[in-house]
Amino acid sequence: MIRENIRMAWLTVISHKMRSFLTILGIVIGTASIIALMTIISGVTDSINDEVATFGADRMTVQIGEDGKSGVSMADMDRLEAIEGVASLSPTLSQMTDVYVAGQTEQQTILGKSEAFFKDDSVVATGRGLTPLDVDQQTRVALLGETIAKEAFPTSSPLGEEISVGGIRYTVVGTLAPSSEFSMSTDEAIVIPVTTALTQFHQGTIATFDLYTEPGASAVVQDEVTQQLTTAFNGRDAFTVTSFEDALASIDQINALLSMLLVGIASISLLVGGIGIMNMMLVSVTERTSEIGLRKALGATPGKIRQQFLFESVLLSMLGGLVGVLIGGLLAFGLTLVMGVPFTLASSTVGLALGFSVVIGVVFGYIPARKASNLQPIEALRNV
Repeated sequence: MIRENIRMAWLTVISHKMRSFLTILGIVIGTASIIALMTIISGVTDSINDEVATFGADRMTVQIGEDGKSGVSMADMDRLEAIEGVASLSPTLSQMTDVYVAGQTEQQTILGKSEAFFKDDSVVATGRGLTPLDVDQQTRVALLGETIAKEAFPTSSPLGEEISVGGIRYTVVGTLAPSSEFSMSTDEAIVIPVTTALTQFHQGTIATFDLYTEPGASAVVQDEVTQQLTTAFNGRDAFTVTSFEDALASIDQINALLSMLLVGIASISLLVGGIGIMNMMLVSVTERTSEIGLRKALGATPGKIRQQFLFESVLLSMLGGLVGVLIGGLLAFGLTLVMGVPFTLASSTVGLALGFSVVIGVVFGYIPARKASNLQPIEALRNV
């Protein structure tokens, strides 16, 4: 019986091709919008997650404010690095000063870093990074940011060249790769050993440093670091600890809310499509009144009549959903290709779109189906 209902529903749909197409157009647009929007948002989220994972999800940044001490000493950082779960600690000392390079003197940003900053080999473009020996012995070596290296040495390698930082000579041992969007920019900076920077610029404390934690230890380490710094600053709110896991969770939450908002907007098209289906089915009931009366006279129950019209409504919405998935998938593929983000058409997204279209077919097809099932055989046969 179900197979027969499906066959009859299909014959009814294809017998009015143009009307059926216009009826499902709203479903097609709504489904395509949901597929495209959710796929693009998923691709953007995956791209951000990959970038954060590459840069270091098990990483947190500590920034000392103006309230209380101006920073922490190297001895304080040694104690923080000794916390269980801390893999390494990377201090940053930032200072502007005159730099003489390639025959020109300009104000440049000098960043004092430790060897921990170079634990990821991708940070260095050419040459080498800083070593523990450079930090311990306060050597005068430097790495040039990408922009400085290209402008000062456009046709030659800067490795082995000498530059002057605040009147003191440094040897260039490497160049830096382009900065990540999730990190402090080093493109227009020069990196030297942090201990050398502390001595040259007469600084005794560090205001910014990064902590790299063991996998899964970020939450415990963050609590311990916060506790130790709170004690060091006598309870004053003089610092902030930012975990990249927290930032990633916030990004995921924002994207989830954005997905819900955009899907809600796109669902309006599905509702419009559902109204179109209901309108067509009401017209169909009116046109087929005599057919309904004849079937009832031959013994068809109201439930069978209602079932037939519901099958037609669901078939229309399913056809619109399938076409919408195809169009939405192609649209999302093209847009993600242009945007440079991963294309991932999740089965859950397809299932949500198709499921919504089926629900629309059932909900908006029920009233016409009920109207058809309630027709009296005698009244219906008067139109024969």
